[in-house]
Amino acid sequence: MLSELSCSHRPPCPGCPRFGAVDPAPDATRELAAFCARHGVTLDVQTGARRRFRYRARLMVRGRPGAAKIGIFGEGSHRVVDMPTCPIHHPLINRAALALKASMRELGTSAYADAAHTGLVRALQVVVERSTQTAQVMLVCNASHPGSARVLLQRFAERLGPELHSLWWNGNPERTNTIVGPHLERVSGAEAVVEQLGGARVFYPPAAFGQNNLDLFDRLLTQIHAGVPPARDVVELYAGSGAIGLGLAARSRSLVFNEVGGASLAGLALGLAALVPGERERCRVLAGPADSAVGEIRNDRVVIVDPPRKGLDPVVLEALTRARPERLAYVSCGLASFLRDAEALIRGGLELESTTLYDLFPYTAHVETLAWFRRAASMTPSVGTPAP
Repeated sequence: MLSELSCSHRPPCPGCPRFGAVDPAPDATRELAAFCARHGVTLDVQTGARRRFRYRARLMVRGRPGAAKIGIFGEGSHRVVDMPTCPIHHPLINRAALALKASMRELGTSAYADAAHTGLVRALQVVVERSTQTAQVMLVCNASHPGSARVLLQRFAERLGPELHSLWWNGNPERTNTIVGPHLERVSGAEAVVEQLGGARVFYPPAAFGQNNLDLFDRLLTQIHAGVPPARDVVELYAGSGAIGLGLAARSRSLVFNEVGGASLAGLALGLAALVPGERERCRVLAGPADSAVGEIRNDRVVIVDPPRKGLDPVVLEALTRARPERLAYVSCGLASFLRDAEALIRGGLELESTTLYDLFPYTAHVETLAWFRRAASMTPSVGTPAP
């Protein structure tokens, strides 16, 4: 089924290979439905807005002096497809891209050239804060110091005006396909975008991971929180900035967060500091890779995991099957790794309770999955057994 939505950038823009489709990715939906049928549950499907749903975008900058292109790479190339009026972006993302193009044109600022490794501006990241409708903007430059971009940053800030939440310079002077470099400086504005998620304030510094489809992600959070019984000890691995767990602090007996990313840990620290006294004291953070926190996985706890696309680390998967926690919420953006891990969890003594497909990535082959598992009654260990 197709919608009446149109886009002037297709082709050649490859960002929405299923553009106009109303239903989620059919192959992923069929695979998840078959998985659910094998284990006796019905797949639930949740869809959301089909336009202006992206609150976060990272765009490449290429092109000739005075004619910068800002968008995403074409299929199999480093040629940027210019997309100034993308219909799936929040309109402020498009306005920020146009403001940068105009500022570069006025100043004669060069865009990055991959082969020659020359030119100043490599990429633009824009994150829209919903409550203020302002944009956190990070400009990625081919430089080790921000001096060469000062005038451009000032001109851009003047052009975007009151719609600017904060402005950041990022330096990435190496020949690399990695977009964001190691050097970061705040030029103006607040240190993080703040979102109200699951009843808590969640903070996103510019280098922290964040969901781009926040309105549908809100629904996913509601389902997770409804599945966590009150007064439980909760463990969240791959916690990021705490978008899932912070809202559980008010009713959990204890809450352990594990995260490895420095920017996400900084955002999590801000979120914990924003909790009221009493809630904050119930929380602990274990910084480091997820496999360093498996000792917190116990059979009398509720565990939440939201791993990267590659899925659970093998040590984490083994710990979950050994300890068999009371309840497990698995959030996944990688279908193949989720199905692999889920079958291993079921073989290890956990039962599949429910599976929901969230269409967080409309017009693509990807979906987000939330699955709830519970300890099988025939596999109940003694209370409090930790993972070794």
